[in-house]
Amino acid sequence: MLLIFKLAVAAVAAYAMLKFGFGMLQGLARPIPEPPPAGELRRVNLRYRCPSCGTELRMTRAVDQDPEPPRHCMDAMDLVRTED
Repeated sequence: MLLIFKLAVAAVAAYAMLKFGFGMLQGLARPIPEPPPAGELRRVNLRYRCPSCGTELRMTRAVDQDPEPPRHCMDAMDLVRTED
């Protein structure tokens, strides 16, 4: 009885590992999606800081991958950090 239980647990574990492994391989086999059309918002992760007052801003979506810096206190903000 104990042997049958151990075999059943081993079979379920082997099935789960195979399913997970094939899922990972299928995820790696997918091609990189094409960039969105011009004018559509893209994901970015940019942080800016105002040189005059120190206000910080995080930009998460923009029309371009490299957008112009926003303006604050009549000055262009400094880029602090880009995407990692």
